[in-house]
Parts: sequence; C-alpha cells; structure tokens
Amino acid sequence: MSQLLIILPAILAGLVQGLTGFGAAIIMMIFLPALLPIDQSAGVAGLIMAASVIMLVGRYHQAIKLKRIIIPFIVYASVAAWSVHLGQILDLQLLRLLLGGLLVGLAIYFTLSKQAGTQRYPFYIAGSFMIISGFFNGLFGIGGPLMALYFLSLSESTADYTANMQAFFLIDIIYITSIRVASGILTVAVIPVILIGMLGAFIGTAIAARLLIHMNIQLVRRGIYAFIGISGLYYLLF
Repeated sequence: MSQLLIILPAILAGLVQGLTGFGAAIIMMIFLPALLPIDQSAGVAGLIMAASVIMLVGRYHQAIKLKRIIIPFIVYASVAAWSVHLGQILDLQLLRLLLGGLLVGLAIYFTLSKQAGTQRYPFYIAGSFMIISGFFNGLFGIGGPLMALYFLSLSESTADYTANMQAFFLIDIIYITSIRVASGILTVAVIPVILIGMLGAFIGTAIAARLLIHMNIQLVRRGIYAFIGISGLYYLLF
C-alpha cells in the first residue's frame, strides 16, 4: 500500500512537471508526509523530481541559456540554504496559508490580465520571486511556482521555457540535496522510496513529452497559471 502512495502520485507528478515545468514536488508533498517527516519528505520529493528534470534537460538542452540561470540561482539558493534549517522553529501552518494565498492571488491576476506574464519583470519583482521561492524551497521543497513565472516572462517558446526552467531545477536539486544530506535530513533509509518515486516520475514525464509537442507557449502559460491556483488552494485548505 505504501508503494502505491509513492508510485501513483509520482506518475502524476512527472506528468505535471513535464507539462508545466514545475509541480512534481507539490504533488509529492501531498502524499509523502503521510510516510515521512516533513523535512525528509521535502528532500525525497526533490530527488524524485530529479527523474523528470533530467529527462527534460536532456530533451531540450540545446535551448539552455546559462546566463539566464546563474544570478537567479545564486539568490534563490542563498535563501534556501538558510531556510532549510527553520522547519523546527517557524509556524509551518501559517507559512503554508501565506503561500497559498499568494499563489491563488497570482493565479487570478495572471489569468485575468492579458499583459501579465508576457513582459519582463522589474528587478525588484523578479528578485522577490527568487527570494520567496528559495525560502519555501528550503522549508517544503517547493520553489517552482514563482520561478515558473519568472522564466515564463523571459521565454518566447515552450522549448525556451522548459529548457531553462529544468536546468535551473537540476542545479537546485544537486545543491539543496547536498545540504540536506550534510544536515542528516536525508539518509540511506529513504533510498527505496526515492527509487520507486523516480520510476513513477519517469513514466509520467514520458507521457508528458508526447503531449508537450502539441502545446504552444500560450497553452503552456494557461496551464501554469491554473496549476499555480490549484497549488495555492491546496495550501489554504489542507
């Protein structure tokens, strides 16, 4: 039964990650806390997501632009390294509610505004996206929604968006996993859970790859805004 709680959500997580560029960790964090502590669940979810990320990076590697990734990652990773240790100190339920409200508000705004998301953000808005994303990545393993908006604003095609978003996540997975291993959050005991989840994520991403070739950047945008709103509602209600 516990294996089904891993592989079935992982298939869905891989599908969502493949179609929207993020969301695998969000899906897995719905289920993993029933099996593991919250901080360990975040680390496991991130490594399960690696299966999807590596597949997508390999598929779209020619469109990767490292100059677009490096500075956002430095800001994001600096905050994540600090917040990963705060899970035992802060009121996580309150933070989930704040994150949920933010995501729902953003989803409504970007869905209703025809101009939103199609232009580059001022540096202070882009910087706030990086800081907030890094903070919640360290706590819950979830840093994708706002970074998706950031990379989406710079992208002219589905391949452009997917390549740079996934390259960003791949660097992040390596970095934040190293911190969690060094902190003792991730141990060899969770390797079976990770491997089962990776198998499911691989299957889901393979399905998404067949669908993604039929989707243009406008359709991807709508899917991203919808999933950001769904994610926010989850954090508000559960």
